[in-house]
Amino acid sequence: MLCFLRGMAFVPFLLVTWSSAAFIISYVVAVLSGHVNPFLPYISDTGTTPPESGIFGFMINFSAFLGAATMYTRYKIVEKQNQTSYFSTPVFNLVSLVLGLVGCIGMGIVANFQELAVPVVHDGGALLAFVCGVVYTLLQSVISYKSCPQWNSLSTCHVRMAISAVSCAAVVPMIACASLISITKLEWNPKEKDYIYHVVSAICEWTVAFGFIFYFLTFIHDFQSVTLRISTEINDDV
Repeated sequence: MLCFLRGMAFVPFLLVTWSSAAFIISYVVAVLSGHVNPFLPYISDTGTTPPESGIFGFMINFSAFLGAATMYTRYKIVEKQNQTSYFSTPVFNLVSLVLGLVGCIGMGIVANFQELAVPVVHDGGALLAFVCGVVYTLLQSVISYKSCPQWNSLSTCHVRMAISAVSCAAVVPMIACASLISITKLEWNPKEKDYIYHVVSAICEWTVAFGFIFYFLTFIHDFQSVTLRISTEINDDV
């Protein structure tokens, strides 16, 4: 059986494939439509103008849902592992989940409020998504080390921490350079004074976004041994 069909592994697998498709499809449609420059647009630039805005909004909304489902399942996995063999305070796991869910809400805001229509709301959602997402990966990496070697291999821990470190290093210049840009626009000229800030910020944004994708890819193995059960109870006295 394929590894992503075992247990709950299909959840992070679907999150990774769907989110990758969302970024790539929106980018291709935006470029072919002539709405953005093929060289390093912001991710949000590829979802600002119809028809790609509809594609981007729909797919990122579903990615936010899948992200929340993946994070909650991960939370329950760590909770059960910790009950079996104590390795970390439960509060640490809970804080990680809350931050992750806030990041998913940020994704929903980004998907539903285009950057040119309501830039303040859009940028606020992006800030939530990226900052909370990076902190989530860092906390999960620490949890992975604490649960090693019983629940995680050392190599998996190293991969997760490396991705977290790269994402953390990229999110700082992404925010700093974006804050220095004086105007929100889709078309950029290399001769403009803010162009270098745009390029650096865009590179960092794509780095962090795909960092998240590769990070959730490491969850597939952990989710293979998880089974979801839904229990229904009917009270006769109601």
